[in-house]
Amino acid sequence: MKLDDIKKLQQKKYRAEFGHFLVEGEHLVLELQNAVQHRPILLGSRLYVTEAYAQWASPFPVQVVSDKQMAQISDTKTPQGIVAVVPIFAAPHEHTEREKNIYLHEVQDPGNLGTILRTLAWFGGFRLLLSPNSVDPYNPKVVRSSMGAIFHVPMELDVPLDALSQRFSSIACLDMHGQALTNPSFATHDCYLFGNEARGVPQTALTELRANAYSIKGSGLIESLNLATAVNLAVYELNR
Repeated sequence: MKLDDIKKLQQKKYRAEFGHFLVEGEHLVLELQNAVQHRPILLGSRLYVTEAYAQWASPFPVQVVSDKQMAQISDTKTPQGIVAVVPIFAAPHEHTEREKNIYLHEVQDPGNLGTILRTLAWFGGFRLLLSPNSVDPYNPKVVRSSMGAIFHVPMELDVPLDALSQRFSSIACLDMHGQALTNPSFATHDCYLFGNEARGVPQTALTELRANAYSIKGSGLIESLNLATAVNLAVYELNR
């Protein structure tokens, strides 16, 4: 891939066109290399480094570029000097019975999605489903905030909300007036549905899906929790 094309990978339409995304910095590249053993498709990655990283041990082809060239392809103001071009990968629809499914409806904030990915990777055993019109998980901001978790969480993209009833027999959601999250029944569902940061999930859809409502009990002094915080608490409860 030409350097001019690598720079374009900062935009979603070119990530889709070329089928690759960018990973930048030592930590993320190390996580990428660690993930190769369970995601062989990642062996199709290519590493671009400045002279300072010319001796970097990598399972990928390595190309040394100048500092000026690195600044051109980097997404950060102060490039670390190491960038990987990584094939976009998608999880198969078949999932294990022990795997819990987290569905996000039109999540918009890259930081929220990255944080959620970190939580799911930390606990393990979760699959992430993203609705159409969600933020691109291969957005550089999502990749950075995931701290490498993006390589360890099975993801499905553009999963329609109305398809959930066909795939899952029991769906849970969060609602201010639902049962307590600590109710033992919370752990019995196949899919856990979370809505857009501002709009949540349309009530008509929740009714059609027959979603079981649960609530994270609080003081009542404020209206809602941050989306990533709500998902984190729910996932913790599922592993408690």
